[in-house]
Amino acid sequence: MSQMTTGVTDLDEGYVLTALDRCDSCGAQAYIRVTMASGELLFCAHHGAQFKDKLSATALHWHDESSRLLAEAAR
Repeated sequence: MSQMTTGVTDLDEGYVLTALDRCDSCGAQAYIRVTMASGELLFCAHHGAQFKDKLSATALHWHDESSRLLAEAAR
């Protein structure tokens, strides 16, 4: 990744999570990618929301595609 932002941002437009990206906590489809100084973490919407408060203080970037769940449910 060529540029890092400081703090938590809502969406990195250049990256899209796929069905192959899995939550590091439970194995469900990942909709959230968190970039930390030590690497990346992938989370489903549930675990991303659960850990957001703890991780946001040290996250370099927060990529959240959980809004896709609402779009898929509306179909």
